[in-house]
Amino acid sequence: TIPADLIWEITRGHSSTLVKRNSGRDQFSRDKLNLRNKYGRKHEGLVADKAIGIQPSSSGGITLTTKKANKQNAPASQLQESSFGSSTSTRKVYKAIVNSTAKRGYRPDLRQDAVARASALRKGQKDPKADKPTKARGAKAKKA
Repeated sequence: TIPADLIWEITRGHSSTLVKRNSGRDQFSRDKLNLRNKYGRKHEGLVADKAIGIQPSSSGGITLTTKKANKQNAPASQLQESSFGSSTSTRKVYKAIVNSTAKRGYRPDLRQDAVARASALRKGQKDPKADKPTKARGAKAKKA
């Protein structure tokens, strides 16, 4: 197996997931195993032995993708996906994410980022509430 640091040194400046913007110093990543979408050694899932990814699923739920460290030589079975439907309660989703990563020795900061990303995705998948009609107050209410 190739060490993660060597992979990072080789792919650092010209990875296919790297996104550069005109500001010059901001570099982003399109890697699905990158929870923060920041391009750096700490956040890249391609480089890490164990990585977590949270993506929206096509049916309106959330898909948790975990990378197994012991399957480096078998890329087809290296990623494991778990899906949570849109009807699954939010607390159950968060608990499942934490339990599936904590019991397998993933980094604690990744767990926190995974729950935050799942929360943002769940919030974005909800339909916005309709605005309530405004009530007349003061002189307008007295006239009506």
